[in-house]
Amino acid sequence: MKKKLLVFVLLAVMLLMITGCGPGSAIQINTPVPNAQASTPASSGQINVPGVSIQVYAPGTNPAVNTADAHGRISGILLGIWHGVISPVTLVISLFNKGVQMYEVHNDGNQYNLGFLIGVAIVFVILGALVGSRR
Repeated sequence: MKKKLLVFVLLAVMLLMITGCGPGSAIQINTPVPNAQASTPASSGQINVPGVSIQVYAPGTNPAVNTADAHGRISGILLGIWHGVISPVTLVISLFNKGVQMYEVHNDGNQYNLGFLIGVAIVFVILGALVGSRR
């Protein structure tokens, strides 16, 4: 029962991430500020609470989508899955080596993004299975 719930939660989170990270999906929450004119809402993606201002934005567009790298390659869904699987290792390496990045900018867009998320999900499923089997 716990494994089914875990799989369901992981799928739900993945679907939310996919829909929330679509192009042009900046979250916009405008809270009226006391003594402000009603016709001037806060700037796009800004949450205004008295005493606190929070910027909430989705990532912008990638200018290198569908452009080849120095070797003439464009990363697709399979490389996206691979990059997602190795992302924990590349994260640690990128902390010490500025030339290493977790994400390939020369990709084919949505398919690479989906592959990357699937690869990250695979890592969490494997880690969850390993931790669950040791109990």
